[in-house]
Amino acid sequence: MLESVGALTGSPWIYAVVALSVLLDVLLPVLPSGVLVITAATAAAAGTTTVTATAGEATRQVPSLVALTLCAATASVLGDLVAYRLAWRGGDRLDRAIARSRRLTSAQERLGAALSRGGGALVVIARFAPAGRSVVSLGAGAAHRKVKEFLPWSAVAGVAWAVYSVGLGYFGGQWLGAGWMGTAVSVLALFLAGALAAVVIRRPAHASAAPAAGAPAGT
Repeated sequence: MLESVGALTGSPWIYAVVALSVLLDVLLPVLPSGVLVITAATAAAAGTTTVTATAGEATRQVPSLVALTLCAATASVLGDLVAYRLAWRGGDRLDRAIARSRRLTSAQERLGAALSRGGGALVVIARFAPAGRSVVSLGAGAAHRKVKEFLPWSAVAGVAWAVYSVGLGYFGGQWLGAGWMGTAVSVLALFLAGALAAVVIRRPAHASAAPAAGAPAGT
């Protein structure tokens, strides 16, 4: 991964590769978009990248951290909208598929409740969980939630994820060096955040207050 991304960091193609990976991983969660963003940011922490050629060594500029963050965040929101629209138009076949999945059904119910209360923290948290972005985007579309309810939280989630991922790569590279160690520690931190987010979104929702009951007699 480091060698492949290193070959792209001196070229504008790095932004296209990052954008495509982030855009598509809502439908193909196996794509390592987070790892790719972190690796590019780790390379950027070095300030320059040196490429060895037959005639010697040439130094090329690394990606802009701001451009990398904007690219990842924008692609994240666009990918969410693609999944949302596909689910919206999915019809009965998608509804039956969701009904067969306890995870999708639960996410759809919790998302609907969160959005109806004017809150969408679940959308933001799910962006960090493995496949959580897919579950929430598809669930919102299948439930025919309004765009104005879903899109702002998708934007917040995309920006938060992009800033966190780029920040991990950059500061990991600054503190541990722009090599495999800095990248590995940053990727581990991303996975830990994802594991924590998965625990939060899988936790069953509890009533905020206990059901009303008659007061016990006596004492």
